[in-house]
Formats: sequence, C-alpha cells, structure tokens
Amino acid sequence: MAYIKEGRHPHPTGALMNTQQSLGSAALTRPSRRNRLELSRRRTQWPTVTAVIPTLNEADNLRWLLPRLASVDEVVIVDGESTDGTVEVVRLLRPDAVIIVEPPTGKGSAMRTGMAAATSEVIVMLDADGSMDPAEFDSFLSLLCRGFEFVKGSRYSCGGGSDDLTWLRDKGNLWLTRTANVLYGQKWTDLCYGYVAMRRNVVEKLQLKSTGFEIETEICVNAVRAGLKVAEVASHESHRRFGESNLNTFRDGWRVLKTMIRLRFAGRIDDSQTQPQQPFEPVPVGHLAAARIK
Repeated sequence: MAYIKEGRHPHPTGALMNTQQSLGSAALTRPSRRNRLELSRRRTQWPTVTAVIPTLNEADNLRWLLPRLASVDEVVIVDGESTDGTVEVVRLLRPDAVIIVEPPTGKGSAMRTGMAAATSEVIVMLDADGSMDPAEFDSFLSLLCRGFEFVKGSRYSCGGGSDDLTWLRDKGNLWLTRTANVLYGQKWTDLCYGYVAMRRNVVEKLQLKSTGFEIETEICVNAVRAGLKVAEVASHESHRRFGESNLNTFRDGWRVLKTMIRLRFAGRIDDSQTQPQQPFEPVPVGHLAAARIK
C-alpha cells in the first residue's frame, strides 16, 4: 500500500454547495449587520467534511468531479492501481488530497480504507464516475446537523431520480429494498446506492467487513443493528460520464442478498468496546447555506 498526503486545503470549513439556490429568495436580501455577526459565529459550529472516493481508472471523470469539491475540507482518494493517470490527475487538481494506492480488491475494501483515513467530523462517500452531484452535500449535512448519525441518498424519494438505472437493475434494486425492509422493519426506498454521509464517530460502530459492492447494503443494515439514527434524502443519479461501470448485476445482487440475510441473524452490534467521540453541535437547518457565506 502506498500512502501519500500533502498538507491541508486552504478553503473554509464545510462543503460549499449551491448557496444561492439553497437560500432561495432570502439570498437576495442583504442581512443586517447584526445578522451577519450571528452567522459568522454560527459558522464555527459547522462540521468539517471529508469526501471519500474509491477510484479505478477514473482520470476523465475526476476532471469533472474534483473541481466541484473545492470547498470540501479533505478529499481521500483510494485508488486500485489505476493505469490511466488517475493519481496524476488528483495531484494536479487537488494537491492536498490524501491518496492511498492499494491492490484493487473491491469497492468495499476501498471504502473501508478511505473511512479509516478520514479526519473530518463528517464523511461523505461518493463514486468517482460523476454520477453523484456534490451540489447535494447540503441536503445530507442538514440532516446530520439535526441529529441524525447516518444519511443515505435515495433515487426513489420525492425529488430523486436516476438517468443510469437499467430496467433490470431498477427492478432488482426495488426487490432487494423491499426484502431488506421486511427483514429489518424499515421503510427504505433505495438500498443499493452508495451516496451516503455519516458522522465519523460512528464508523467503528458499523463494524464493516465487506470487500465488494455489497458494502453499501452492509452500511445500511449495520446502522440499524447498531441503533443509529438513520435518514434518507432525495438524490439524483446522472449517467456515468466516461468509461464503464465495474458493477455486475447478477453477481453483486446475489452478494447483496446474502449479506442482508446473514446480518439479519447476527444480532445487534455491541459497540461497548468502541471509543466515543464528542459529536459536533447541531445547527438549525434554516442556517444551512447562510452559514457558509463569507
């Protein structure tokens, strides 16, 4: 394994995502001097954010994605020994990124490595293919700042959608989601989607072990088994911008099914051995985007 890290990013705390759109008409109103001072004080309460991105020959996609993460505090790239110059593109576009190069043993292994390397208060997991828009970060962060510990994106919630799902993957995902809801007593709308955010202090509680795409399912069901406060938020999935996906519909669907059944009978997760960390202070959602204004 090769581990490369250079400095910290100079941009302000948090993930700056479509401030004006989030504020709506309020963004057009000039705040009073008193309000500006209050917002300045609130900004110190916002959590820092690490974006964890597994990569395998994603150089072209990262040219689109990384500039859109300019205000994220930390970017962790876990690369599976790419041969298309992925690491070189990351060094060029995000010189301060943490780059970890390891053998390509699967998406789950890369995600676990990335989460272990993250140092911010919040971890956001997203794919490198450009299908997940960083402009949605604020939707995830708003729920974390309201007290939830794990937030998962959903392409089937009101406001969500997908340009990428085939008919077969769509039906398979819906069936797997319904099966998981029966097994775990949940009301999820989308199980097999890897756009998620969590407080870093819950990573150990999840006790993740998966090596492949089933990691997305393991994260969800283990969040329930660990008694975490879980929420869904609408998300729109775009087409992969360049290249081809490494997902195999039948192989990975079978691994997802086996994972959810196996963990259903594994009992609750005992987190008594994990070290608790001080959670960040929740901030009212009304100040979500406003708190990011300089």
